[in-house]
Amino acid sequence: MVKIAIDAMGGDFGPEPIVKGCIQALKKKKFTPILVGKKSEILPLLPKSYRDKILIIESDDVISMHDHATDAVKRQESSIYKAVELVRNGEADGVVSAGHSGATMTLATLRIGRLKGVARPALVTLMPTKVGRRSVLLDVGANVDSKPEHLAQFAIMGGCYAEDVLGIEEPSIGLLANGEEDSKGNELTKATFKILEGYKGFRGNVEGGDIFNGSCDVITCDGFVGNLVLKTSEGVASTISQLIKDYIKKSPIRITGALLMRRVFKLLKKEIDYAEVGGAPLIGIKGCAIVSHGKSNARAIENAIYQAISYVDTGVNEHIITRLKELKEKEI
Repeated sequence: MVKIAIDAMGGDFGPEPIVKGCIQALKKKKFTPILVGKKSEILPLLPKSYRDKILIIESDDVISMHDHATDAVKRQESSIYKAVELVRNGEADGVVSAGHSGATMTLATLRIGRLKGVARPALVTLMPTKVGRRSVLLDVGANVDSKPEHLAQFAIMGGCYAEDVLGIEEPSIGLLANGEEDSKGNELTKATFKILEGYKGFRGNVEGGDIFNGSCDVITCDGFVGNLVLKTSEGVASTISQLIKDYIKKSPIRITGALLMRRVFKLLKKEIDYAEVGGAPLIGIKGCAIVSHGKSNARAIENAIYQAISYVDTGVNEHIITRLKELKEKEI
């Protein structure tokens, strides 16, 4: 049975939504959760019927959002350090944390280690599209400065993730640029294009709109650009949602119309709500690490756990090792 280590103390709202999300996941999936944190705060949140189904590892220290990511390496008694160590030691298959994202990525990379052939792990996020399935965007924050070989590896890893975890047959892979023409892009994307040219599934340069229109399954960029795209998208979605609410409130007729369209609004919210995705996998490490939003509610944690289970079950890491080897041989 898959074992998932969960940082119970990392989120903005303490252990309550994390424990609740864990319980919700247990109702639907068979797995062994290992909650890492303050037992005195976790136990009162656990119904008696679930106490024999959940393991608790004591940890009094918590890495706060104000701490530096590198501080986590020294603080071996912290909840995220202990959770990552469970994966490193083979006592857990994956780790989920809504805590300090930099600390989680740093520890996962240094303590769990990278897969053979991986120069740098990348953070993956799933974006909504108009065709009903999500597109894969990476890197969205693990690497601010990247080289062409790093971007090429991100593309390959993203393709493996789309194929194995999302079940997309022969996913199309694009390189995010300021135009679809081969001549477009900066020095980084142009050099990356040359490495990926001829690779199965690579369709060349894609534009920002291709992230959302469903025309491309995997969109590759460096972490600086990817994080800007992600944060901007979240901001646009939030603004549009608020504008719709404000406009509806201004007219009784609009309120009536909105009531009739409740199901439509509910479906729209589900598409753009980060809680429905759960978290971002750090892809390219020896194991599984899901980085969740600090403001994660129980639903987000529940979905993050599902992501971790799916990641482990599909064996995507072995696929990545094989594909990167093929890319290396192609370059030679």
